Amino acid sequence: MKTSESEITLGADMSLAPKVAFGSTLTTEGCHFRLHGPDSHSLHVALFGSDGQITETHPMVKQHNGDWSLFIPALQADTAYSFYQIDPVSQSRQWLLDPHAHNVLQRHKIMRRLSENADTETDTPEWVALTTCHRFDWQGGTHPATPLDSTVISEIHLKGFTFLHPDIPPELRGTYLGLCHPAMISFFKTNNITCLQLLPIATKADESHLKAKRLSNYWGYNPLAWSAPDRRFAMEDPVTECKTMIRTLHAHGIEVILDVVYNHTAEEGDGGPVYHFKALDHLTYLHNRDGSLKNFTGCGNTVDLCHPAALDAVLQSLRNWVLNYQVDGFRFDLAATLGRKDETFCSYAKFFNAIQTDPVLSRVKLIAEPWDIGPNGYQLGQFPEAWHECNDTFRDTWRSYWLQRATNTEIASLLFGTQQHFPSRNWPAKMSVNYICYHDGFTLQDLVSYGDKHNHANGEANQDGHPDNRSNNHGIEGPSDVTTIVKKREQQKRNLMASLLFSFGIPHVLGADLRSHSQLGNNNAYCQDNAISWINWQNTMQSNRFSLYCQSLLALRQKIMPAFTQALSDWEQPVEIQWINALGEKLSEQAWAENAPFACLIRKPDDESLMYLFNSDACPVRFPLPDTCWTCLTDTADLHPQLKTLRQASTYVRPHSMIILHRTPN
Repeated sequence: MKTSESEITLGADMSLAPKVAFGSTLTTEGCHFRLHGPDSHSLHVALFGSDGQITETHPMVKQHNGDWSLFIPALQADTAYSFYQIDPVSQSRQWLLDPHAHNVLQRHKIMRRLSENADTETDTPEWVALTTCHRFDWQGGTHPATPLDSTVISEIHLKGFTFLHPDIPPELRGTYLGLCHPAMISFFKTNNITCLQLLPIATKADESHLKAKRLSNYWGYNPLAWSAPDRRFAMEDPVTECKTMIRTLHAHGIEVILDVVYNHTAEEGDGGPVYHFKALDHLTYLHNRDGSLKNFTGCGNTVDLCHPAALDAVLQSLRNWVLNYQVDGFRFDLAATLGRKDETFCSYAKFFNAIQTDPVLSRVKLIAEPWDIGPNGYQLGQFPEAWHECNDTFRDTWRSYWLQRATNTEIASLLFGTQQHFPSRNWPAKMSVNYICYHDGFTLQDLVSYGDKHNHANGEANQDGHPDNRSNNHGIEGPSDVTTIVKKREQQKRNLMASLLFSFGIPHVLGADLRSHSQLGNNNAYCQDNAISWINWQNTMQSNRFSLYCQSLLALRQKIMPAFTQALSDWEQPVEIQWINALGEKLSEQAWAENAPFACLIRKPDDESLMYLFNSDACPVRFPLPDTCWTCLTDTADLHPQLKTLRQASTYVRPHSMIILHRTPN
């Protein structure tokens, strides 16, 4: 797949979607309702008026395949509705939210009662859906379609990234419209960010254990309705405001990738809440031999995409985001689950085959988190062509190299795109998504400031969060004003950022790191909807200096790396690669197994060259230079970003630093 050739038309003809989809489908004549509910004995649709009272109820008709259907003539957009079923024994009503809803409201936020009985609230749904018309003026915009070798992803939380920004009006902070405010557009453009990867924006519910602790699922990895943009990010209408955000970002050349969660639902495990699927179809979930829900996700239940109805529901949701919201791609949470048949992962599973053959979904960017917690759950490099994968080996090894210890062999592999898993002959169709920090784990500032996680605010006795952070506090745990410690930390931040941006693959930059944001040592801030997670936009000398460094490095990366990526993927004209030690000699077998200073020279067929000089030791090292007249793109020992011309025959690499040199053809 060549993303640059993707030409999905904005405002695409919705005839590409099924004629009668799951959930509610508005037409000019009325509204179709369809659910797959083979476990239900009866299903009804209830409509609600603006006062929250039920205005109509309609029985649905069961089909031989387990589907239930209903058509209500003349029904208008934005009509509140909910499904319910009647227990055949008790005759009590069980409310079911439409799992395919396009717009979701929570009861207490819009109405006092949703009950036919004015004296009680016991028979009321917790959530209702709105019938939705997707007409929207895309103003002739197009997808940016940024080539993969030029893509720079920045991962952000839609609320947390803007909530404290001083240049955004207070009413827009933390919203869809806040993210596309001119202050944000300027920030992304200044940093050469081509693509935003948004933490889940689909409607979520808070887990029971978080409600008990008066916390919320801030990250949003607990989906209630896969296709409905979450109202918590909207001022009024989440559907229109989400589309406006994407249209505005596209107009400035910025793509949008959604982090999506199709491996489980908010219904949790056995004994958890029942919102929809648990009552409609138990086969939607994988089951143990004893009948309890399988848990390959750590969230209590696992969706089985070998089940035709579950697969259709997920594909419908994905197509909704592409066709109705014009998103540019997806990052799939715990994606190994999506390729499971029972307990076995398969790279040609039904879900992957369905994506590959879909005329819409096969043309967007696809990123897998290539693991889950089930049997043989780690599947790095095993996803099909056109699937890029989050590379945790890249993260762990670069952290070890700069902050602890790693061998030259390990580093060389990462520098060249982890080719044992992502061979360059398959670029750009399949590439490593490289990252140092993600939403889960330490931010870059905390990585160099804390030796241990500090997750006490999560209420789990600091037992949650990954214990293997490969971090280094450089002498003091947490914030410090000691000059030598601050200097070490800032230099290591530059080392890690330079290693990320000038390694081959797709760079993934945590948005918080561009502002040197600290989570106070919390490496699992999923439930911290507060200043722990909200990005700090206050300017300090250190944060400003590092921001300028990132801006400079990102600009250079965009100018230089795409051509080298293309050259490495062209096997007809091999690129010259040399590995040398500080004496200018070929790296020995022993040196490969150590972490002694070393250099890498990459020379394209047209003689354009890159040279990396690494020194993780505590002593300076002088390296000979094979040619004259190099441009120094970065010396991480320098406080300030600056291009320098080197005309000498050798150069020093100071302790715990790296230098990247570039040479253009004569």
